[in-house]
Amino acid sequence: MSNAVLHLTNATIFQKENLILDDVTVSIEKGEFVYLIGKTGAGKSSFMKTLYGDLPLQKGEGNIVGFDLAKLKEKDIPFLRRKLGVVFQDFKLLNDRTVQDNLRFVLKATGWKDKKEMELKIDEVLQKVGMKTKSFKYPYQLSGGEQQRVAIARALLNDPELILADEPTGNLDPQTSVEVMQVLKEINANGNTILMATHDYALILKYPSKTLKCDENQIFEVVQKTV
Repeated sequence: MSNAVLHLTNATIFQKENLILDDVTVSIEKGEFVYLIGKTGAGKSSFMKTLYGDLPLQKGEGNIVGFDLAKLKEKDIPFLRRKLGVVFQDFKLLNDRTVQDNLRFVLKATGWKDKKEMELKIDEVLQKVGMKTKSFKYPYQLSGGEQQRVAIARALLNDPELILADEPTGNLDPQTSVEVMQVLKEINANGNTILMATHDYALILKYPSKTLKCDENQIFEVVQKTV
């Protein structure tokens, strides 16, 4: 377990008083690429929200990037999120700011002060996702795929120990989905650990990897060919 960035034991996840997932025991090792699949409403988003502190872990044990989820306090959440990179389905970019300013905003919010260091970091992450030449554009001037690349760059800013990608290709056409997936796979090949919730089985078949399934209030690992 020494290399686990995420480890849950007998965890139970509720949304208000509704039981969503019961008796969850999962582990993700440093450097892994893991899919989280399941029908809409099966609990994928609730699971992700528990991992980044949006839903409390009320029962069981959970450790993510060194934080104890069962004991997580409100004041700890910003520090937890600095060690996570979160990529959402709907990008969540600020439309009134350029790509560069979107990223600068996050760096300032997470305690960066040195302007030169900030510029170097922004250049570095945009280079990684192939968006360095678009840094002066506004999000509404970009395609969906380009916006998602920027969202991935934003997730990389604080060198996260784990990237949580919640349906990152959900709003994209098949070709663009493949392009975004290639970016994620390259980032994973460079050492980033990624947990990606998806219902896009075509991507899973094209890029097979460890797969966890949410079904009937459980999460379990599935063998690739039975997906």
